[in-house]
Amino acid sequence: MDVMTFNLRFDNENDGANAWPLRRNLVKQLVEKYNPDVFGTQEGLWSQLAYLNDNLPTYHLHAPNRTFDPTCQYPTLFFHKEKFEVLEGGEFWLSLTPKVYRSKNWDSAFPRMMSYAKVRMDGNSESVWVSVTHLDHMGTVARYQQAKIIADWIKERDAPVILMGDFNDSPGSPVHRVLTSPEAGLEDTWSVLGCTETPDSMTHHGFTGVPQKARMDWILISSHFNVRKTNIIKDNMEGLYPSDHFPYMAELDWD
Repeated sequence: MDVMTFNLRFDNENDGANAWPLRRNLVKQLVEKYNPDVFGTQEGLWSQLAYLNDNLPTYHLHAPNRTFDPTCQYPTLFFHKEKFEVLEGGEFWLSLTPKVYRSKNWDSAFPRMMSYAKVRMDGNSESVWVSVTHLDHMGTVARYQQAKIIADWIKERDAPVILMGDFNDSPGSPVHRVLTSPEAGLEDTWSVLGCTETPDSMTHHGFTGVPQKARMDWILISSHFNVRKTNIIKDNMEGLYPSDHFPYMAELDWD
């Protein structure tokens, strides 16, 4: 199973030469080139998600019962239509009131959420939980509390789990530790293969192509999976990048 996490960078008219209308086709082409079985996006406004839905016809946008607000950025899953059967799914806000639309607590700058689905892959009788999230970029306390909410959700799952997203934090941080603790039971796909933390492994680049800040885009997995390969994708077209983050992809074997 090929899994990709991809922070799209929201449609911001102040991005100038890097504005969404100028790079959206690069996003489409990148997904088509790497052809993940499932990918999860962050920062996507509904207009951006609708563009991908319309222009990537082999994928199913999973957002059951979502209230679409044109100003809200949604973590969103896309499944290859011919490879998955979606059994159930939903989403919740990473707050003290997870069912309250756009709710937030602690020092979170924005409402944050997680989207998830239980799916069965073609040719496999077993099911798996796939989830995508985007933790707060400002609130240190909020990020940790949001991670704890996700860890509690993982502990209640009855099948293998994949969690992907932009966690706005570094490997080894409290957020990373709570999600990869023995209680949560997840492993970092990058670390599983013995890959080290170097400046080149940082996944934010601010449209410059120069890695910055941290390796903040992760794919975490339960012990049911083996990692065959990982890839921080740095494709660009004459210096124009699809986003201000590098997409991250992992090739998994499913026991």
